[in-house]
This record gives sequence, C-alpha cells and structure tokens, in this order.
Amino acid sequence: MDDAGGALADAFRIMRAPPTDADAPRRPARRIRTDHESVEEDLLKLVLTVVELLRQLIERQALRRVDAGDLTDDQEEELGATLMALHDALSDLCAEHGYTLRDLNLDLGPLGPLLPPADGTPE
Repeated sequence: MDDAGGALADAFRIMRAPPTDADAPRRPARRIRTDHESVEEDLLKLVLTVVELLRQLIERQALRRVDAGDLTDDQEEELGATLMALHDALSDLCAEHGYTLRDLNLDLGPLGPLLPPADGTPE
C-alpha cells in the first residue's frame, strides 16, 4: 500500500503546474460579449456547427456501410438523398443567417479545428 501511495504522490507532484515567472507580462483576459444579439448569434453558430458535425459523422458511417455492402441499392439511394437534403437544408440555414458551411467550425486551440476541411485533407 505504501508503494501505491508513493506512486500516487509522485504523480500529483509531477502534474502540478510549473511555477509562473513573476516578471513575465500577463496577457489580458478575453472579454466576453454578453449583449443579447452576440449571444444569440454565437448560440446559433454553435448549434449549426454541432448539426454539421453530426451530418459529417453520419455521412462517414454511411460510406463505411456502403463500402462494407451492408445496404441494399434502394437503401443506399435513400440514404444519399437524405444526406444531400440535410446538407442543402443546413446550407440554406447558414445563408439565411449570413454564414457559410466553412464558417461553422470551432477552434479547439492546441487540438485544432473541430471540423475537418471540406475536401478531406488536413489543414
């Protein structure tokens, strides 16, 4: 038990944040805009981004099923038509609110963008 406790203490010691340099200039905190219009627009963009992410995931899964031969020809055709209709509807919603599908992406900092590029190549 002492070995496990020692290992756990070492893990916590290693994971502590490094000391900050008191002389280093501090970056100002980002200001959050909380006016009614910007909150609505940001929420709308977030919802559209999540819908686009789900659409892309469903599309990839559909392609896997088509490649595996799990679907009949009629199912493939219906799935393709449904995915195209969803893409068109999402594009229309974006255009209605002044966005393009390329605008629907979240920057996850060091992880990169949430959505892959439209052409499938990494950015």
